[in-house]
This record gives sequence, structure tokens and C-alpha cells, in this order.
Amino acid sequence: MGFQIKAKAVSKSIVVIALTFFICFCQQKEIGDKTSKISNTKTLSIENGDSVQINRDHQAKALAILDTLEKLKSSTIQDSLKIRKLSSLACRANRIKDSALFKSLNKQVMSLSTKAADTFGLADASWNYGTYYIEKEVYDSAYYYYRNAQLYFKSIDKRYYTAKMLYNMAFIRGRLKDYTGSEILNIEAISILKPLNKPDLLFECYKHLAVIYKELEEFDRALFYNEKALEQLEFVNDKGTNYEGCLNNIGLVYVKQKEYAKANEYFNKALANKDLLAGNIQLYARIIDNRAYCNLKMNHLNGVLQELQGSLRIRDSLNNSSGITINKIHLAEYYSAIADTAQAIHYAEGAADIALDLNNHRDYMSSLQLLSKLDQENAPEYLKKLLYLNDSLQTEERKIRNKFTRIDFETDEYIYDTLRLKQQKIWILAISIGIISILTLLYFLLRQYSKNKVLHYETQQQISNEEIYFLNLSQQAKLEEGKMEERTRISEELHDGILNRLLGTRLNLGFFKFSNSNDEEGDYKTHLSELKAIEKEIRTISHDLKNHLLNSSSGYESLLEKLLKENAKVGKFDYEFKYCEILDKKEIAGSLKINLYRIVQESLQNILKYANASFVKLELTNENGLIHLYIEDNGKGFNLNKIKKGIGLKNIQSRTKRLNGALKIKSVLNKGTIIQIAIPIH
Repeated sequence: MGFQIKAKAVSKSIVVIALTFFICFCQQKEIGDKTSKISNTKTLSIENGDSVQINRDHQAKALAILDTLEKLKSSTIQDSLKIRKLSSLACRANRIKDSALFKSLNKQVMSLSTKAADTFGLADASWNYGTYYIEKEVYDSAYYYYRNAQLYFKSIDKRYYTAKMLYNMAFIRGRLKDYTGSEILNIEAISILKPLNKPDLLFECYKHLAVIYKELEEFDRALFYNEKALEQLEFVNDKGTNYEGCLNNIGLVYVKQKEYAKANEYFNKALANKDLLAGNIQLYARIIDNRAYCNLKMNHLNGVLQELQGSLRIRDSLNNSSGITINKIHLAEYYSAIADTAQAIHYAEGAADIALDLNNHRDYMSSLQLLSKLDQENAPEYLKKLLYLNDSLQTEERKIRNKFTRIDFETDEYIYDTLRLKQQKIWILAISIGIISILTLLYFLLRQYSKNKVLHYETQQQISNEEIYFLNLSQQAKLEEGKMEERTRISEELHDGILNRLLGTRLNLGFFKFSNSNDEEGDYKTHLSELKAIEKEIRTISHDLKNHLLNSSSGYESLLEKLLKENAKVGKFDYEFKYCEILDKKEIAGSLKINLYRIVQESLQNILKYANASFVKLELTNENGLIHLYIEDNGKGFNLNKIKKGIGLKNIQSRTKRLNGALKIKSVLNKGTIIQIAIPIH
């Protein structure tokens, strides 16, 4: 940041007035009371490990700041709030002129803001640095940090602060006589501020723009913007002595135009405020000096010396070196006007010495020019210095303009690179998250696919097992049917064939005539009885072949329960069985038992195939001469209006009808099915 303009003896008062608008933000930051530890050597530890030697003149204020810092370190507040508080502490350190403490605190603000990607924190820290360097009059560093702050604020749409930074940058460029650059920045700040209704900063921008145009000798514009500044001042709450300051600026425009009488009208108007001396003694001294100078130029010498000397005494008491320089130049001109050359040279040389010491090129050149007229003997030397200084200043001003251009370019490049890197990080993070998400999704999809595949195999196995079971049931049913057909055939053969033949033989024997022998007749009856017994036994065997279910040694109840138990094992359901003992009576027809058994068997097979039930209830009861069959399951159920009647359901209806019974079916989706059958006992 090598460029620097020194001002060794500028008083604190002048610095405060010149830079009030730069440090006003510090006054807006509220700080709480904090505590800290202090060593015997008055050296306090900072969070980042630096140490600060406390100046005894403002030791108490520094201690208060570090006390606050100590509590802030142990607090659990959010990073953004911590950054704001640290920035406020840095401001306080800068106000008490403790550079080491300020730099340490502001460094922490910058570091935390960078880690937290807090753009406002970065802007605030850059603003703090700009204020610090402007007070040190290191203008290129101040400009660099104000430029950074402006770009940060702009990136987060903080328009008021963006305009404030533009104004600060305009002030620096104006101070270093880059008037065109200052003009552009001021106009940009005004364009932002107009919609925001911020009259205080608009007033400062218009006032500064008027000064720029005065230096550029565009006097009409200078007067126009002074009037615009006064318009904005109407809306400012705390006007102070800004009105009188504007009147003074307007008067100076007329001085530049050599309209001294017009200038004095504004100076007199400003001095009409009787409170000006108490309210702003520096401004008061400046205005009476300007009025005396105008009277001098108009050759109204009455009272001029008294006003010039009065202004000089005030400025000397305030140690206002820049003001003293101007006063001495004016006194030199006064003594030149009254032909007191010695006194004129004395004051001109005094002004030149102070200006040179301050590096105040403008007033130094004015002093040299005046001395070249007053001191004819040394005039060539003064003119040589004047020419050399003029050339040097032009070169220096060109360097300054180039430096500001380079700072703008480098800052823009830095901000662009920072934003680009930030964008790259965001993209890298987004792509990484996307890849991880995709891989995670693929993992879960593959895992789910594997589970589904296993489940599919298990389902297929279960389906195969069920098909095998139903195939076995079907084969068993066919085997049973074949057995029944064979039994029926044998029964019919015995009943219709052999039994009929025996019956015919027995009848024929009944018509056969024997001799009167008692023995023969006895034998005949014996054989006839034997044939009758054989006939009866064959008939019994024939009936038993047809009704094998009814002749089971385990009983009808056991047959039904065994059937229910076998199906429950395959279908993995619980069951409840209730039996009516009337079915065990001999007078109950065998056909009724067989058909009931087949109905139950068909119903259970349907439950296994379609219901997926977990509970089945089977009841056989006797009521009012009717056998009631009740079968209930808690399976899937079905829509009676839409379901197609299969063979099983038709067989149930056919068997019920054959027994002169009544069938009722009730089914609800996802709740189950109930089959109720009522059959007459006889």
C-alpha cells in the first residue's frame, strides 16, 4: 500500500471535523460492560494470542474493552452476533487511538467473518480498517478497504452502506485532487441515496460535490449543488452549524469568481448567527478570515487587520496549522497592500514553512508565488521551486489517479475471485452431496431389490408349496372318488347282480315241491333260511361300501375336527370348533352326513386358496328340527356382486339344495366371510 501523505502536526480538532462522516458508524454501535483479567505489567491477552501494551492515558477505556472481550470469549452467542460485538469493540479501540488493540480485534472480526461466510461482517471489518487508515492519512490503504467494504455491501444489497462507502472513497479522491474520480463516486452515491430518504448523507454528498466543482472551476454547478445541499439540510434533524458551513462554501465559490461583494453577503449571513462562536469556533474563525480577505481584495481595509489577527489568534489557540497557514498568507497580502514588505515577507515565509511541514502543496505554492512577488532578490529561486513543485505535483497526481484505478481493478479482481471460489465451493459441495445421495439411493435400491428378490423367492416357494398341497388334495380327492366309485360299483354289483340272483333262487326254491318226507322238508327250510341270511349279509355289505365315512371307528365328530385341523396346519390359522351330538344318532340319514362333510371340506379349501385368514370358526348346531352349519373366517372377503361362482361354490349350493336346505353367504372386503346353511333333520 506504499502511497502515503504525511501531516505531522495536524491538530485533533481538524481531524475530527474533516473525518466526522467517516467515523459516525462507530457511534452507532452499542457496547455492554465486560470483565477481564490484568497482569501486573498492564499487559492484557487478546483472544488470538497478541499482547497489547496499554497506554496509561486511556488505560481505563482499554480495560473496559478487554473486559467486554473476555466475557464475549466465554459466551455461547451465535457467530454473527459475536462478530457484530467484536466489530463494536474494534471501533471503540480505534476511537481511543489504541492501534494495536484495534488491529487485533478487527483481525478477529475479519477471520471469524471469513470462516462464517458472513459478508456483512467482512464489509464491517473493511470499513473499520478504512476509518483507521483515513485517520492515519494513509489514503491509499483507506481507499482500498473502503472499496472492499463497498463491494461487500453491494453484494448483499445494503444500499445505504454502499452509498456511504462510495462517499468515503469520493472524499479521499477529492482530498488528493482526483476531482473527476471523486465526482463520479459522489454521483453514484447520490443515485443510490435518493430513493432511500437519507437526507443526512445526501447533504454531505451534495456539499462535497459542490466543493469538487469549485475546484474544477465549474462555478455554476458548484452553486447548484450547494443549493441542493441546503435543500437536503431542511430534512436533517440535527443541523448543527451545517447551514453556516454551506453559506461559507457558497461565499468561497464567489471568491473564486472574484465576486467579493457577493461572497461577503454569504459570509455576513453566516456570521449573523450569534451562537456560531460558541457552537463552532473553527468555522467562525474561517468565516471572519474569508470576509476579511474579501474586504482586502475590494480594498476595504478598515477592520481587515483586526479580523485577520483575531482569526489567527483563534486558530493558533486551537493549534489549527492549516488555518494558520491560510491566515498568514492573507496577512502577507494585507501587508503587501499597505506596502509593508518586510512584514509581508515575514508572514509569507511563515506560511511557507508551515505548509512545507504539513506537506500542504496548495498553500506552499501560494506562499512561494507570493514570495516571488514580494522578494525580488530571491524571486528566481522561489519561481524555480514553484515550477519544480508544480511538475512534481502533476506527476504525483497522475500516479495517484493510476493508483486508484489499479486499486479499483485489483479489488474488483479480488472480490470476483473470492465470489468465484465461493461459488466453486458451493458447486463442489452440491455435487458431492448429489453424488453421495445418488450412491446412497443406489445402495438402498440394491438392498431393497435383494430383499424383494428373496421375498419373491419365498413367495414363489410358498405358492409352489400350496400348489403341491392342492395337487395332493386334488389327487386324494380323486383317489377317494375312485374308491367311492369302485365301492359303489361293487355295491351295485352285489345288490343288483348277486343279491337278485340269490333272491330268484330263493323264490324258485319256494315253489319247489318235495316228497312228504319230514327230513327233506326240514333240510329245505334250513337251506332256504341260510339263503335268506346270505342275502341279508350281502345287502348289509353293499350299504356299508357306499357309506364308509359313516362307519369310521373314530366317529363323525372326529372326522370333521381332523379335517379342520389338517387345513389349519396348512393355512396357518387358528380355529374354533363346535359340534352337535344329534348327528351321532343312527336315525340321521347317512346322505346328510356325507354332504355336510363335503360342504365343510369345500369351504375350507376355498379359505386356503383365497381368504388368507388367521382364524376360522366352525359350528354345527340343532334348532327347531334343523341342522345349522356355520363357517366364518376373518380373511380378505369378496364382493358377492362381482365374484364369479366357481365349481366349489356351485357344489355347495347343489349339495344344500339336494338336502332341501337353505344357503346364506355374507362377505365384506378385508373383514371376512360367513357361510350359513340350515338343513332339515328328516
